[in-house]
Amino acid sequence: MSDPRIYPLTFAPVLRDYLWGGRRLATLYGRDLPAGAVAESWEISGHPHGSTAAARGFWEGQPLPAILDALGEQLVGSRAGWALARRKFPLLVKLLDARQDLSLQVHPDDEYALVHENGELGKTEMWYVLHTDPGASLILGLKPGTTRRSFEAALAADRVETVLNRVPIAAGQSVAVPTGTVHALLAGTVVAEIQQNSDTTYRVYDWGRLGADGKPRALHIDKALDVSNFDQPAAGIVQPRLISEAAGVVRRELIRNRYFVIEELALSPGSAFQGRCDGSTLEIWGCMQGEVAVECDGAASVTLPAIRFGLLPATLGAFEIAASTPSVCLRAYLPEVVFAAAA
Repeated sequence: MSDPRIYPLTFAPVLRDYLWGGRRLATLYGRDLPAGAVAESWEISGHPHGSTAAARGFWEGQPLPAILDALGEQLVGSRAGWALARRKFPLLVKLLDARQDLSLQVHPDDEYALVHENGELGKTEMWYVLHTDPGASLILGLKPGTTRRSFEAALAADRVETVLNRVPIAAGQSVAVPTGTVHALLAGTVVAEIQQNSDTTYRVYDWGRLGADGKPRALHIDKALDVSNFDQPAAGIVQPRLISEAAGVVRRELIRNRYFVIEELALSPGSAFQGRCDGSTLEIWGCMQGEVAVECDGAASVTLPAIRFGLLPATLGAFEIAASTPSVCLRAYLPEVVFAAAA
């Protein structure tokens, strides 16, 4: 008999109402939102700032950290030993709706965060662009030749735009945001974000904006300067790498780093992708366009419409992602290279 605790998991999102948010998660994707601005929807999260609860099945109503405590490696896989040692779910999945520009910010790596942020890990992330207004762009890194001194001088003189690398973007593109990358998601953009399970952000510039209390929001300039990568080459949009193309399924790799691998799969109507969770890693699937069904032995089929995510436990076994319409999915899993985060 199959284990009733192991099945494709879906979650009730946790919403965040930062001042730069909007309403497009409702108008574009039919989300049922409370009144007011909604900046972020945490889709799959085990972070204490917003843990998502299972929406169905044996674990219905249970937060992801409790499921992780109960299942451990059965949930996240043998490649996640570093995360299990810290009792942390390895990834965090969000949707972001930028009605206004986000602050200019940067994230630390593990080593810096562990020292300065009470044991929190760093934050490597990626964005998959879901929607853009005409002319949309984002800030990704600094212009070549920018040094710590020239960046600090530009901040002090309120001319930070002169040292920022601005990149045009369009729906369907992907952006890698390694730690140390000065960046900002700008107005007119909706993205899906997959990242380390961390909420560590250093705000370095906020465009002269006031917070809801009428005061400037806090900046973290010293820490931001400490962790910013001034030797980073000019960054741009990710160029996907074709993995395979057969039977109506086109599979491309978008991102690969020490924390996660992200693939994009385009499925024709009636086609299906067959995979297997063999105990080495969890898989997170998100339907970006169309609609797919997640099927596996011993568990009810789960439908993922656009824009929804599901978590496949590491010991789930064989599964199938079947498309009823032209569909595009993201697939996230942990890489084979196992590493130990700094103590």
